[in-house]
Parts: sequence; C-alpha cells; structure tokens
Amino acid sequence: MKRIEAIIPSNRLNLIVSAIEETKVTGITIIESKGRGNGIRPSLHGSRGTSTHLAEFNSMATIIVIVEDSKVEQTVDAIMNIASTGSSGDGKIFVSNIEDIYDVQTKKKGLT
Repeated sequence: MKRIEAIIPSNRLNLIVSAIEETKVTGITIIESKGRGNGIRPSLHGSRGTSTHLAEFNSMATIIVIVEDSKVEQTVDAIMNIASTGSSGDGKIFVSNIEDIYDVQTKKKGLT
C-alpha cells in the first residue's frame, strides 16, 4: 500500500478529485492548506483598495489517498495531467509506504 499526498493550487482541486475518482480510487482526504514555495504569490489589495502587497502564502489544497501499489502510477499520472501547467507553483506529489492500516470502527487491522 502507498500513501499519495498531492499539494496543489486550490483552483485545480475539483478537476483533480474527478481525475482521481476516474481511476477507481474511493477514499480521498482533502485539507485546505497554505504554503509558500517557488510559485508566484497573489497580490492583495488593502482595505480601501489604495495599496497592494504580496500574500504571505498561496492558497493550496492537500489531497491524500491510499492506494494499492499497482495503482500508484495511474493515480499520480491522473493528478499530474490536470495539475501541471508548466509553471512554478503547480504543486508537489509525495508517495510513501504504508506499513499498517487500522479501522477505528471495526478495530480490524489491514485494508478491508
């Protein structure tokens, strides 16, 4: 099992979730997040609209899915195909191993 964590711009969230669902991945966790990397931060206007400044952080979304090893490449490709615009700030995808899974409701170990 693998955990895929994708940090992407919030404005691409719905398209990326749809692409993930097309791969038959069913459990998706979405976290609204803020971050700062190499991407361009948006300009914000002051309360009266007379001044502008750069936002300290970009508005991002973090998507987390757990998939079988055989679905990793398909899921990552689905995210990349939608998220990638060729610009800095498109996001990052992290893939890590899952050692165990426990269902809190049933108290069972393993994916069921």
